[in-house]
Amino acid sequence: MPSSKVATCRSCGQSGLQPVLDLGKTPLADRLVSAAQLDEPEPQYPLEVVFCPHCGLLQILETVPPQVLFCEDYPYYSSFSDALLRHSRANVLDLIARRGLGADSLAVELASNDGYLLRNYAEAGIPVLGIDPAEGPARAAEAIGVPTLNRFFTADLARQLAGEGRRADVVHGNNVLAHVADTNGFVQGIATLLKDTGVAVIEVPYVKDLIEHCEFDTIYHEHLCYFSVTAVDHLLRRHGLYLNEVRRLPIHGGSLRLYVERIERTGPTVRELLALEAALGVDRIDFYRDFARRVERVKSDLLALLRRLKGDGRSIAAYGAAAKGATLINYIGLGPGLIDFVVDRNVHKQGKYMPGRHIPIHGPRMLLETQPDYVLLLAWNFAQEIMDQQAEYRRRGGRFIIPLPEPRVL
Repeated sequence: MPSSKVATCRSCGQSGLQPVLDLGKTPLADRLVSAAQLDEPEPQYPLEVVFCPHCGLLQILETVPPQVLFCEDYPYYSSFSDALLRHSRANVLDLIARRGLGADSLAVELASNDGYLLRNYAEAGIPVLGIDPAEGPARAAEAIGVPTLNRFFTADLARQLAGEGRRADVVHGNNVLAHVADTNGFVQGIATLLKDTGVAVIEVPYVKDLIEHCEFDTIYHEHLCYFSVTAVDHLLRRHGLYLNEVRRLPIHGGSLRLYVERIERTGPTVRELLALEAALGVDRIDFYRDFARRVERVKSDLLALLRRLKGDGRSIAAYGAAAKGATLINYIGLGPGLIDFVVDRNVHKQGKYMPGRHIPIHGPRMLLETQPDYVLLLAWNFAQEIMDQQAEYRRRGGRFIIPLPEPRVL
């Protein structure tokens, strides 16, 4: 199924997009390869990042059809991360208390995955509805008592649900706004689904952190957009929604939690971040100009480190068969000659191979069975959780390499 390239901004529709970074042609980051597929050609798509000077949105040009990205054997299951489960539960308990939610409320999550978040509402007796196009995670959610529509969320689906009387007190959208090709239709759907007194709670990676910490591996074909507070505020207002509160979160290398309502009551947290972004120039191309040069430096420094270690006879594995890891290994050029294998807790990934470079994926027990000298942390956004889990590996002398914002050995 062919991809397409946008000519105008995904948010405001203006032309004049300005180039920021070109990562070349890469395979799809979550399209893990089975043993039977190793000799088959893998589709690769351009990965070019551009900036809209009109609304301040950083975005990629290529749109891969969502049916290709999310439906066929989608391997990501949220519940394999203990840190993410704790993060999500705290979010839900906070909202239940702050909004006075109960048995007459409805909590909906868009891209609800395996029910990792909504299960917390269900356990509190609050009705829930998950919406997710990936068949495997949707089945897993149903199995734990989270009713799930196995569909893409669209403006049409929102109108259907609203017409059935299923408007929401809370709409969650965690790391999904960036995944949607019809950005405006998706936001209009949220506005339709949300009760007049409801709140949409949306989490997105923060573009300021991405640029400042050189988190280029967050860029892949599933992530079409990279949001600042400025850019998301423009997008929401276009659909009668208002960003009234925002929290900065450390998760995923730096994220924003956006509290969005149909009534405008802009709080100090929003005003402060808008002012900060204006002062830093996050809404101007100059903020992004040296990003490509810093990405190239990470590439050369990490390659030099790994080659030196290999030249010294050291063994190197990697942890995290994550999408960000696929971007990193393919852009930098890390294959089985440098990385012996990758480990991941997600059983749905074990026994497969990393896209593009075909590094085999095993369970974490492989680290203790083979005791490699170094482990490159591809899932560096969960570094502390992983290193805590691998205390025995470290006790035996194993060391971790953190690739970003510059390579370092722990």
